Amino acid sequence: MEAELSFWSLFLQASLLVQAVMVLLVLMSIGSWAIIFQRKKVLKLSQEQSLKFEDRFWSGVDLARLYKELSAKGANLTGMERIFHAGFREFARLRANPNADGPIVVAGAQRAMRVAHSRELDRLETHLTVLATVGSISPYIGLFGTVWGIMNAFISLSGVQQATLAVVAPDIAEALIATALGLFAAIPAVIAFNRYSYKVELLDNNYINFMEEFSGILQRQTLTSGTANANEQVKAGEGVA
Repeated sequence: MEAELSFWSLFLQASLLVQAVMVLLVLMSIGSWAIIFQRKKVLKLSQEQSLKFEDRFWSGVDLARLYKELSAKGANLTGMERIFHAGFREFARLRANPNADGPIVVAGAQRAMRVAHSRELDRLETHLTVLATVGSISPYIGLFGTVWGIMNAFISLSGVQQATLAVVAPDIAEALIATALGLFAAIPAVIAFNRYSYKVELLDNNYINFMEEFSGILQRQTLTSGTANANEQVKAGEGVA
C-alpha cells in the first residue's frame, strides 16, 4: 500500500488534467523560488550601496568631485547614486545658463531626481507582481485539480459494487496532492512578496528623504551664489561711483 500511495505513482495514476495542474504548480513554485533568490540579492545589494553612498555623501566631500566619481562608473549607478547623479547633472546644466534663477535651477534638479527615483523604484519592484500572482492563484489552481480529481473518483466509484477504503484512498489522495502543491507554491511566494514589499518601501522612504535633503543643499547653494553675485554687483557700483 505504501508503494502504491507514493507521490510518483499517484501522479502517474491521475487523470491528464490533474497531471497538467500538478506540473503547472511545480513550475510556478520553481519560478517563484528563482525570483525570491534573485530579488533577495538585488534588495540586499541596493541597501548596502545606499548606506555606503550616504556615508560618502555626508562625509563632507565636494559635490562636484562626487559627481565626477559617479560619472566614471557609467551605467552602473543604482539607488541614491543614480538619483544624486541625475539631480546634480541637471543642476549644473541649468546653473550654467545665466538667465536661470535659483528656483528654476532647483526645480529642474528635483524633476530629474524624481525621474531617476521612479526608474529605480521600478527596478526594485521587478517581478514582485509575479510573486503576488503565484501566491494568490496557486491555491485555486490546486483546488481546481482536487475538485476535478474527486469528481472523477466518484464517477469511477459508481461502477464499483463495493466501495472500500482501499478502493477510494488512491483516488482521493491523488486529487488532494494538487491542493498540497498549490499551497506549497503559494505560501513561500506570499511570505516573500510581503517581506520584499516592506524592504522596497523602506528603500523608497530613504530615497525620498535623500531627495528632500539634497534639494535643500542645492537651494542653499543657489542662495549663496545669488548673494555673492549681488555683493559683487554692489561693490562694482561703489567703485564706479
